[in-house]
Amino acid sequence: MSSAKDFLELIQKSRKGKFKIYIGMSAGVGKTFRMLQEAHALLRSGIDVKIGYIETHGREETVALTDGIPEIPRRSSFYKGKNLEEMDVQTIINTHPEVVLVDELAHTNIEGSKNKKRWQDVLEILDNGINVISAMNIQHIESLNEEVKKITGIEVSERVPDKILALADEVVNIDLTADELLTRLKEGKIYKKEKIQTALNHFFQSGHILQLRELALKEVATHVERKVETEIKTESFKPVKFLACISSNEKIARNIIRKTARLASYYNSPWTVLYIQKPSENPEKIALNKQRFLINNFNLAQELGAKVVRLKDGSVHNGILNYVLEHKMTTVCIGKPHENLLQRMFGYSWVYTLMNRLNERQIDIIILS
Repeated sequence: MSSAKDFLELIQKSRKGKFKIYIGMSAGVGKTFRMLQEAHALLRSGIDVKIGYIETHGREETVALTDGIPEIPRRSSFYKGKNLEEMDVQTIINTHPEVVLVDELAHTNIEGSKNKKRWQDVLEILDNGINVISAMNIQHIESLNEEVKKITGIEVSERVPDKILALADEVVNIDLTADELLTRLKEGKIYKKEKIQTALNHFFQSGHILQLRELALKEVATHVERKVETEIKTESFKPVKFLACISSNEKIARNIIRKTARLASYYNSPWTVLYIQKPSENPEKIALNKQRFLINNFNLAQELGAKVVRLKDGSVHNGILNYVLEHKMTTVCIGKPHENLLQRMFGYSWVYTLMNRLNERQIDIIILS
């Protein structure tokens, strides 16, 4: 268990804000509860802790724990006929507490806010030398989006880029067994009575919870591994550099980007997304919807922390090979080739040529389904 004392030592070591994230497999595991417990422990140690934004969801135990922790007033805005409250970033920066609690990291701010997303608010607070303790659920991690959709059948719209998790100094998993979580739900400790049955029928199915729990445990284990590798680099350490090669096919490209982001995150390594524009794909020749898909995928790649490169070349494999050699890439990620029958029989798809060239130079190639 990561204690308040450990985080206290981190705070004292650095002048740029330190960042701690409590992560969980779903709502109701106790992330906010633990944040508040830690805040009380830090207050007892004489640390100036304030609540920037806490979402209690009306849970009695959580509400009781907010008692005695000073709160920075929220900013009130009138939006679409409703009076809504958002975290007041500027007041937090002006007040400058040593530690601020910021819940619901994946939250989207209302229109007209300084930043679009709460994680952007957190980056600004950290840049101002304020330490942040935050919380989020596993399903909000950008590169896990497809996996979560497969498990739950639900598309999660509010997402946090993987780079935010990589920036955290500490990531703590709040783990419960599926049985414990379901008991909490049935006892009315997560949602109000009228919502319990719907939750049990949909998101809170035992199979879903087990798979999400596994994702959360793996994610935090990977984070710890990355920290060890970054801080204790051995002489034999060879940096990995990933290159994701995409086409104008929206779905395949998005899949390659997400999967490469996971790999780069696991190895804590830089990565690049490369699009080779053939003469037939000049802006005046390519369909407008394909252009739009490309732009969306470039934006997704940048959000996930990639460098995006667009090159013109009549030959896809030559364009990729030249880039790989010039920039000393170690691993190339491509989509599964969709060649016709003749190409399959005689193996003259550009992918095979590329694979042979990379193999000669001992460069790894990963074919993503």
